[in-house]
Amino acid sequence: MVQVCLNGSRGACDGTAVPLTPAALAESAAGAVAAGATDVHVHPKSPCGRDSLSARVLAPVLTALRDRVRVPVGVTTGAWAEPDPAARVARVRGWTVLPDHASVNWHEPGAEEVAAALLERGVGVEAGIWSGTNGAARFAASPLGPKVLRVLAEVTDPDPDGAVTTARALLAELGPAHGRPVLLHGEDGGAWPVLRLAGRLGLATRIGLEDTLFLPDGERAASNADLVGEALKWLAGGARTR
Repeated sequence: MVQVCLNGSRGACDGTAVPLTPAALAESAAGAVAAGATDVHVHPKSPCGRDSLSARVLAPVLTALRDRVRVPVGVTTGAWAEPDPAARVARVRGWTVLPDHASVNWHEPGAEEVAAALLERGVGVEAGIWSGTNGAARFAASPLGPKVLRVLAEVTDPDPDGAVTTARALLAELGPAHGRPVLLHGEDGGAWPVLRLAGRLGLATRIGLEDTLFLPDGERAASNADLVGEALKWLAGGARTR
């Protein structure tokens, strides 16, 4: 499985390739799925470009995406979009159009409550476990662990030389991960080395303009589709050489 992460916290200053509006997100998702992505992760944006959990923001984004793609679509519930845990839960309970899944960062305050609210609404939970946090320990102790859709093992180390070591340490921290599937990915300079490691380990992974703006050769990516296409080449090459 290769998930495409369309935009993340990036904005207009990161270049015109980064999709921000519902129409641009739908167009970018369609291209990425045509290139081989099998799942979509998106950060819906308010008109001023900030990540938002508002029903009025989510609904048009999800509707536009589903008009163009027939793969699961997930959103963020990051605390930066709604810092107050109770307000974050209220946002989830107020959604009028539901995503297929939503990521919950387990190191954030209120993670358990947000995850429970999502599950109550029938939305799959991606448990975001970031390197350098207590997320893995908190997830190991969580009664909701066996109920999540998958674990997102998120390597936040941007150093190309250190990211793989950090990734292996994070996977060791996760241990059996309640028996749930693991999606391993990196960020910025660590995105491509960690993606290649995921391929060698037979794990799901993701790529997209949220995680990196650049192709493996250092050239700036023109689109999410470019990144997905390159990722699939890398993963196929890794499979042949294992």
